[in-house]
Amino acid sequence: MDISQIWEALALKEGGTIIYLVMDGVGGLADPDKYGTELQVAATPNLDQIARGSACGLLEMVGPGITPGSGPGHLALFGYDPLAYRLGRGILSAMGVDFDLQEGDVAARINFATMDGAGKIIDRRAGRIDTETNRHLCSQIKESIRLQDFDGEWYLETISEHRAVFVLRGPNLSGDLKDTDPQTAGRPPLRPEPLHRNRNAQRTAKIVQSFVDQARDCLSAEDKANMVVMRGFGRYEQIPTLEARFGLEGLCVAFYPMYRGLSRLLGMETIKPPKIEDGLEGSFRALEGIYGDRYTFYFLHVKKTDSTGEDGDFESKVKAIEAVDRLIPRVVNLNPDVLVVTGDHSTPALMKSHSWHPVPVMIHSRFARTDDVKTFDEYACQQGSLGLRPGIHVMGLALAHAGRLRKFGA
Repeated sequence: MDISQIWEALALKEGGTIIYLVMDGVGGLADPDKYGTELQVAATPNLDQIARGSACGLLEMVGPGITPGSGPGHLALFGYDPLAYRLGRGILSAMGVDFDLQEGDVAARINFATMDGAGKIIDRRAGRIDTETNRHLCSQIKESIRLQDFDGEWYLETISEHRAVFVLRGPNLSGDLKDTDPQTAGRPPLRPEPLHRNRNAQRTAKIVQSFVDQARDCLSAEDKANMVVMRGFGRYEQIPTLEARFGLEGLCVAFYPMYRGLSRLLGMETIKPPKIEDGLEGSFRALEGIYGDRYTFYFLHVKKTDSTGEDGDFESKVKAIEAVDRLIPRVVNLNPDVLVVTGDHSTPALMKSHSWHPVPVMIHSRFARTDDVKTFDEYACQQGSLGLRPGIHVMGLALAHAGRLRKFGA
């Protein structure tokens, strides 16, 4: 029995309201030319003020040295052991675009990518093509591809920009496949090899390879998006909701579909994403507009802190953090019983990718045992009262600070 099952047994339906503010990929590394991490360099007076009245620490989302994807990182924050709940990014992406997944469907996230004449991927995001171009390409592929040795159904749906989702539906399918995305430029796409030597995985791998080969041929005349790479294969199975486990009625405010998909998978309701032109402020305004309804758990997601890190743009990540800081008072003024501020993983601009480095966290509540941390950053938080702990612990601490856990034992 893992610790989250103990929280399930102790969870109360009544109690305080919890807000999670998740700055995706907020953790960083000190750049010697910038004199600190992105969080250290950013001007964050509001985040720092919260830190001075909070319990602070660092989180390892999966385990020492393990670089988490966004799915495992968020699952841990929501109290689900990411080693027990192995959700592929494809499943989350499909849920995020309201695709009607059925038990046994296999899904994968697709990136349109740019491949050179030598067969190597030189841009994993095809220059971040616009969403309308994506829709046109998906339509083109669906019209031209006929999957070999597959008598089921398959679907290809646009997500946004360079992202799409691929779904297979039929008997005897497996999600146990390796990614075709090489994750770095300058390498050829990989084959969708089965993770296990079973008949279903081998059969599914052949079907996926047929799709990739035909998609490459279909896109051969494109300048940028002339290839697809796939990752996060998974087979859909329902999992217990936040309400069933912890008695929380959740609401998600997120712009990117994958995070709305994960939230729906856990039983949270979602609202229509803010308009692009409304920017980050639109998300905070949406939270303000709905806060105080019947929900007891609110998840507010910020993406820009991650995408700028993946682009290796230190200055833009600093600006993204500062933009969040300017809006923080709007969350504080809602006066939640518990406010958790953290990330789902680190994305140092220095590395241009997710990393295994622990993520800073602070828990703000009138019952929090405050510490000597004066600023919200990686190096200050490692001195905090929470210490270094697994990411899954955050949910238990949030429930306790909200008065939502009964006493354990006599």
